[in-house]
Amino acid sequence: MEDLVQSFLLVVLGEMGDKTQLLALILTARYKKPWTIMWGIFAATILNHGLAAAFGGHLSSLVEPNVLRWILGLTFIGFAVWVLIPDKDDGLDQIQDKGVFWTTLTTFFLAEMGDKTQLATIALGAKYQNVILVTIGTTLGMLVADGLAVFLGERLTQKMQMKWIRLVAAFLFFIFGVGILIGLHTAL
Repeated sequence: MEDLVQSFLLVVLGEMGDKTQLLALILTARYKKPWTIMWGIFAATILNHGLAAAFGGHLSSLVEPNVLRWILGLTFIGFAVWVLIPDKDDGLDQIQDKGVFWTTLTTFFLAEMGDKTQLATIALGAKYQNVILVTIGTTLGMLVADGLAVFLGERLTQKMQMKWIRLVAAFLFFIFGVGILIGLHTAL
């Protein structure tokens, strides 16, 4: 159950202020069909994060366990720094219209490629070697974070200071990374 909870927490916090959350806000403002957008986010995320978690699980079988712990520990500490840097919309307002569901699915899938939440999913897949629970946890985290943008939108961004959310997310990634490295120290 730890793999599900950790996957959820790291992604829900790491996704706050992320470009896909901005994308959810843009899609909602454009189409005004929140449930269709949420289904598109779900389909894109389950596919993207399922592949990422499977890749991470496979990667863990190729790397010696102590080396993997160092890689994972330092990766999560790197995510702690990365999450402090706010994302920009990077031309997300130039979306090609293919219908609400397909536009959401394709733009979210592509926006997640190489994104910190996809890379975190790879690392979580490598750490826990449980594709299903990691995928469920990261997908739920994505749905909660992006659902806030879809359903609460601009009201939420006016009331919440993203600086504090980023700090909490960075702290969580850092603690997770240090915990892995301390586990390495006790394992040696």
